[in-house]
Amino acid sequence: MNTRHFFWRLLLYRPAYYFANLFSWMVIHMVPLLPGLITKAFFDDLEGSADFPYGVEGLMALFVGVALARIILIAVGCWTDGGYRFRVSMLLRRNMLAHVLKEPGAKAIPCSPGEAISNFRDDVDQTEEAMSWSVDMFGLIGFVAVSSYILISIDAQLTFFVFVPLILVVTAAQIATARIQKYRAASRAATAKVTGSISEMFANVQAIQVAGAEGRIVRRFERLSDERRKMMVKDKLITESLSSVFTNSVNLGTGLILVLAGYKMRSGSFSVGDLSLFIYYLTFVTQLISNVGNFMTFYKQMAISFTRLKQMLQGAPAKLLTLPAYIGIGKRKETDADHTEQASLTRPVVSSSGPSGASISLPAEPLRLLEANGLTYRYPETGRGIENISLRLPRGSFTVVTGMIGSGKTTLLRALLGLLPAEAGEIRWNGRHVRTPADFFVPPQSAYTAQIPRLYSDKLRNNILLGLPETGDSLTQALHVAVMEDDVAHLAHGLDTMVGPRGVKLSGGQVQRTAAARMLVREAQLYVFDDLSSALDVETERKLWERLFQTRGQATCLVVSHRKAALSHADHIIVLKDGTIEAEGTAEQLLASSASFRQLWYGDESQAGGA
Repeated sequence: MNTRHFFWRLLLYRPAYYFANLFSWMVIHMVPLLPGLITKAFFDDLEGSADFPYGVEGLMALFVGVALARIILIAVGCWTDGGYRFRVSMLLRRNMLAHVLKEPGAKAIPCSPGEAISNFRDDVDQTEEAMSWSVDMFGLIGFVAVSSYILISIDAQLTFFVFVPLILVVTAAQIATARIQKYRAASRAATAKVTGSISEMFANVQAIQVAGAEGRIVRRFERLSDERRKMMVKDKLITESLSSVFTNSVNLGTGLILVLAGYKMRSGSFSVGDLSLFIYYLTFVTQLISNVGNFMTFYKQMAISFTRLKQMLQGAPAKLLTLPAYIGIGKRKETDADHTEQASLTRPVVSSSGPSGASISLPAEPLRLLEANGLTYRYPETGRGIENISLRLPRGSFTVVTGMIGSGKTTLLRALLGLLPAEAGEIRWNGRHVRTPADFFVPPQSAYTAQIPRLYSDKLRNNILLGLPETGDSLTQALHVAVMEDDVAHLAHGLDTMVGPRGVKLSGGQVQRTAAARMLVREAQLYVFDDLSSALDVETERKLWERLFQTRGQATCLVVSHRKAALSHADHIIVLKDGTIEAEGTAEQLLASSASFRQLWYGDESQAGGA
């Protein structure tokens, strides 16, 4: 999809709003036709070539009435323009965010958080500006068409010279296109580097302080800011230079009219009223010239923004940006597509093959058996990952995946849950193929705790619930299973304690148990723990597993761990090495048959861990 198609699809997102906005501004721009004709009649009356019955008082009353009407119309136009602009920008941001959230975890965003903020803020704003300026340009066409007819009927030669500046402006804008694109792309890239640097500084304050690198970080930030300043000045300079050409073209047109009108008035073929009408209309006609130039500038800049927005999609079709979607305004229209989308979000779907081999969508059933066959994923940068992994998780089982650092434990979990796009293999829930694991493995089907839990600078309660309604004693039970109740009791404000950015006010063990409570409060059928107990002492970990078995009944657990507390509870253990299954069985069987497992069981536990 190119820029023109992108522009057209945005225009058609809410065509009623766009054309209402266009009609409003067309009427606003048509209103000045009347004062121009009144002015001509007034000067013709003074010259004695026509009769103006209303006098000076009537002329003033007409001008005031037209001005008030135009003010009211402009207020309406601002309302329609604001409504349309808001819808366009919210649609783009909504669709981009929806795509990012649906992408597998390793492909969430292709850039730093700071650059992503620039995409969501600056590039969307630039697109919004281009769409808004198109209304002004198209809205003036009606005025120009009618006024041109009036002016041509008076003097075709002078009318031609009114449009000479338009030709010059369009030519200048076309010549400057390459530089506009170059400087806008450079300014956007420089801004992204600055916002990215700010994001990195805030995320690594402690590391910067420990390294004593405050001075170097500040100097780097100053250098990036200075580069941004230079790029922004160049971008602003060429934009304002073009705007100056557009704006001052009216002076060129006025000068030409005055010179030619002088000769015509001496011959008696041109009246003072005609001159006043030409000069009055010229101001508004050349607004079209200015708007054409401004729109062309914004359109070229939108092309740069569109390219940057497409990069956020990481190869997905660009039409995803403009797909119609509900953005939270007004009453939602229930359509078949809405129901399909709603189902995909709230009711995970699996599929099986029908008689014709077609995929049949079925609602997820309570878990009896989860199977993965031939699961494969390799990281593009290193070629490492997992290959041909198969596992079976019966209902109520406790399966532990273990192995040395880099053996592929975390990669296996993420590929199973759809957080990494598996290159091969299939996943079946009760024998039915799971088409999109990333959409399927969500509560109430499954809940997941990552190796490095992420907390937000909010209350502890909100970090656990994450918008989930607190019903009954579900939160209390989750805190009990996560062995978190004593910690909450000793916090100054209990569950209302602010945990700080990334949970810095909590210990490492408290962060992990908060993440466990977040998962457990959702009461899923499958719980996936990625090295949850790495920051827990032996006694706390023992309590966590015992309480989980006592309260969750037939819940199925898939756990990455190298700790004896987890391994001793396991019904089945899978030992990974270099991305493949080296051995599997119970702890007793593996102690007898697997040297790698014996090393994990008896050896230095610090050698095992992450994945």
